[in-house]
Amino acid sequence: MATPQPSPARLEEARALLANAPVVDGHNDLPWALREQVRYDLGRLDIAEDQRGSLHTDLARLSAGGVGGQFWSVYVPAELAGDEAVAATLEQIDCVDQLLDRYPERLAEARTADDMEAARASGRIASLKGAEGGHSIANSLGTLRALYALGVRYMTLTHNSNTDWADSATDEPAHDGLTRFGVEVVREMNRLGMLVDLSHVAPATMRAALDASEAPVIFSHSSALAVCDHVRNIPDDVLERLPANGGIAMATFVPKFILPEAGEWTLRADENLRARGFHHLDTTPAAMAAHRAFEEANPRPFATASTVADHLDHMREVAGIDHLGVGGDFDGTAFTPKDLDDVAGYPNLVAELLTRGWSEADLAKLTWSNAVRVLREAEIAAKEIQRGRGPSNATIEELDGAK
Repeated sequence: MATPQPSPARLEEARALLANAPVVDGHNDLPWALREQVRYDLGRLDIAEDQRGSLHTDLARLSAGGVGGQFWSVYVPAELAGDEAVAATLEQIDCVDQLLDRYPERLAEARTADDMEAARASGRIASLKGAEGGHSIANSLGTLRALYALGVRYMTLTHNSNTDWADSATDEPAHDGLTRFGVEVVREMNRLGMLVDLSHVAPATMRAALDASEAPVIFSHSSALAVCDHVRNIPDDVLERLPANGGIAMATFVPKFILPEAGEWTLRADENLRARGFHHLDTTPAAMAAHRAFEEANPRPFATASTVADHLDHMREVAGIDHLGVGGDFDGTAFTPKDLDDVAGYPNLVAELLTRGWSEADLAKLTWSNAVRVLREAEIAAKEIQRGRGPSNATIEELDGAK
């Protein structure tokens, strides 16, 4: 079945809106894709050139998509631990810094909400860093502070596996959410002004973090559990708490998280990939060729911009328009919705929401204002917290017992 396309007039309206209120996307895995494909050789995979077929992201498509702010994920897999995880995270941070140095006319480093506004005023993409998984700090609050000093402005408390102090949505419960040290991590992130990211974590961890946090939290790339029953999504009782907290939930585009039929199909596709010796998150050309061969024999169900809009409609009803954003997870997923194929696709989503009656003011909050506000409020909270307490030197052994 063909995907209904927005009218040219509606798309033009969407692009005009994005020119004034560009997208702040919560999560893009370009740095890991560059590591996996060319080991950070930016000349071999130059995003100033058309990289369709290799990446979801390049500069021209970011511009076409109306992207004005991007949290670049400095993700490393949970299979890395301790010093190895920290070293890989530093390499990922260095990759983002290399991108900033290589494309200064298109990308601008942003560490504050004011930096984001200044980048937009200069016509550049405000570029922030987000660490995906608490394993990146190796149970060290000093390492957490070092990442903040290097520009990391959110940390996802877990990835697909538990940390020693927080439960993941895709692992067996071990901590009833957060341990005492996990609470201390949240408090120290609040003190720094680093956003607490609750994508990937178990519902118990979401609730414990909301109990502990003194600043707004984010979900950098998660959608609504009530619309698609996947463990990576957000329960309604958690969405209901965002207004009191001030945080935002940034709806993701990953088909298996937003369309039940896609989830079932992707499980089989991932099993096929692993049988051929690839990691299920591998998006290298060889892995994608294996995926395409599987897809030819097993046609997949397609999510669309309408699927994402269904999630956003529900999330707005439960949490309110002031607490929404988008986090596509481009270059971190093998599959994308049919009309959100890459970073150029955001106008299709905005056009769909316009068709559903979303106002321009509400859409400007979704795309730009909410994300900037949350970072600003985290900065304000940090200044207040710093007046009352200094850096924490607590250790996991002191708070949780010997590991």
